[in-house]
Amino acid sequence: MDTIKILISSAGRRNQLMNCFREDALALGLPLKIIAVDSRPEWSPACQQADQFYSVPKCSDSAFISAILDLCARNEIRLVVPTIDPELAPFSEYRHAFSAIGTRVVIPPPEVIALARDKWALSKWLEAANIPTPKTVLLTEYRRDPSVIQSPSIAKPRSGSASIGIIRPRLLEDLADLPAGDYIVQEAWHGTEFTVNMYFDRQGRLRCAIPHERFEVRSGEVSKAITRRMPALENAALSLARSLSPVGPICFQSIFKPSGEFCIFEINARFGGGFPLAHKAGARMTRWLLEETMDLPLSSNNDWKDGVVMLRYDDAVFINA
Repeated sequence: MDTIKILISSAGRRNQLMNCFREDALALGLPLKIIAVDSRPEWSPACQQADQFYSVPKCSDSAFISAILDLCARNEIRLVVPTIDPELAPFSEYRHAFSAIGTRVVIPPPEVIALARDKWALSKWLEAANIPTPKTVLLTEYRRDPSVIQSPSIAKPRSGSASIGIIRPRLLEDLADLPAGDYIVQEAWHGTEFTVNMYFDRQGRLRCAIPHERFEVRSGEVSKAITRRMPALENAALSLARSLSPVGPICFQSIFKPSGEFCIFEINARFGGGFPLAHKAGARMTRWLLEETMDLPLSSNNDWKDGVVMLRYDDAVFINA
């Protein structure tokens, strides 16, 4: 059987994601080669453990897409897996160029990416879809009338990710130096945090929704978690599916108050950082992507294990400089 070649973009520390692909390729009997790229691959643990790696411009650079297209054409890449939010829009804009060379980029449609990237637009869309979400306003509106958001509140970059730039203000003056057009202010819900990893097949059908409770987060990525059967969150996933019709893996963040109320406050249009827990619990999304790519019988399902715990720890990759 021909080797299937996949490319992990902005690979950084996504070693576990690579290992999920390797494990599933082995189970399918597929020869697999993983190529990883990063702006500084010499400092990327995932690049160092890939079969091959390349240095590419940052995704904010206009040369980023042309560099990836060239690598895909030269290496006959079948599948590109983005891993960070800022690269999704550039990939989406050129998805047809990748398709023309026989490469599938694992991203949902452009409108889903745009919605997930804009927290203010997402809040308005969730409200219109009658999906619970924290009250959200632009910082300019909040400065005019702070009473529109009940205390406590939280300020976030409108297109931020990885918890970068988040502020929990005590006074309006705490937000004085923020760029008004780039920030939103939300109600700060307190309760139990969940992530729900979802998988949509190429026809946009929801095949799996697996919630996990987040016990500890470091640098915006979950480090301690447990899978939970949560009917309310699985029903919310169905509501999102009916309204969005995305493709591939995406995830959303939710909070449950002690009262039982819950909200959705963020969508990530990519593999979530905690996906390896979903994988271990039986949601083998990397396998399903390989099956779709190689036109194999599809095994995607929602039969995953409740109560699987993930306790992450630091590991190291050693190389001779």
